[in-house]
Amino acid sequence: MDVFLQQTVNGLTVGGIYALIALGYTMVYGVLRLINFAHGDLSVLGAYIGLVVLTGGLSGAGTQTALVALAFVAAAVVVGAAGAALEFVAYRPLRKADRLAAVVSALGASLLIENGIMLIWGPQLRVFPQGLLPSGSWEAFGTRISLLQILIIAGSALLMAALYLFVHHTRFGTAMRAAAIDQDAARLMGINVNRVITSVFVIGPALGAIGGLFIGLYYRQVYFTMGWTYGLNAFIAAILGGIGNIPGAMLGGVLLGLVNAYAAGFVSSSWQGAITFALLIGILLLRPTGLLGERVAEKV
Repeated sequence: MDVFLQQTVNGLTVGGIYALIALGYTMVYGVLRLINFAHGDLSVLGAYIGLVVLTGGLSGAGTQTALVALAFVAAAVVVGAAGAALEFVAYRPLRKADRLAAVVSALGASLLIENGIMLIWGPQLRVFPQGLLPSGSWEAFGTRISLLQILIIAGSALLMAALYLFVHHTRFGTAMRAAAIDQDAARLMGINVNRVITSVFVIGPALGAIGGLFIGLYYRQVYFTMGWTYGLNAFIAAILGGIGNIPGAMLGGVLLGLVNAYAAGFVSSSWQGAITFALLIGILLLRPTGLLGERVAEKV
């Protein structure tokens, strides 16, 4: 029972990170029906930007906390701007082209960002400094939870709730949902579709950057190819929940985090990948649209 509870805490921690990154995939797909394969690398870029801020200087507990907050803000702003630039350069010219062209462009953008990170920060593994946050942990029922795990779980939940409220209870969120349903009809209603799409490429990567920085703080290391691993897991999470569905991305991320944690705790960490893909295949066979996805008629 102790192992089960401990792995549940670990799974919720990693699942929250997966969910944050998965939101970027699902938002872009919901509006453009495009898989942004560069999204995982943008998330890793956020971790590196945060690391640059965090290694700028540490002195005093109050300064450390402020520095961590500044790192999250800087990562979200820089990566959000990079996402907007990526949409303008790599995707907007191909909106009316065949879908394969957009996929190839996304893969090219992924390689460009990955190799750009390698050229700027080097191929070596980079380690996050210690003592960034106050140390502390609590134990109950044989389960230990650290302050960082609480911050990741609570922070991820708050950001996901804020995004859901923004999309479903604001005027601009209504415009985003309208553009996701029918861009031509949205234009006729006076909605600036280009602005909506750009905002999606800002919000999604910004959330992914926060998730990437969470990864760096949690595992205390980052490397330039990390975007492929975590991007793939987040993409699987988005499919599990129902890609294009924001609550589905949240559910899929948490579910995948728990499955990975239970696999590591009760089977073996070497079987995590196999169990993850077995779960994905099972979900696709039983419910191809994902757990919360709905069948939508394709326009012809």
